[in-house]
Amino acid sequence: MNDEMSSFAESISDEAAFALSEALHWLALACEEKYLAQIRRHMTTLNEARPVDPDQPWNSNPPTE
Repeated sequence: MNDEMSSFAESISDEAAFALSEALHWLALACEEKYLAQIRRHMTTLNEARPVDPDQPWNSNPPTE
């Protein structure tokens, strides 16, 4: 991303960067713990809707016709 378009402050201290990273990590963890069932259900729906090439089932982006 271009620095001019960044939503982040130009410069923060090492301590502030660490604190921000830790807070976001724990927030993401809490979100996943709270909504894990819904997240998994949605991901299953996405995987079921994805087309599969029988010749290359490992290919997650098969060509569409």
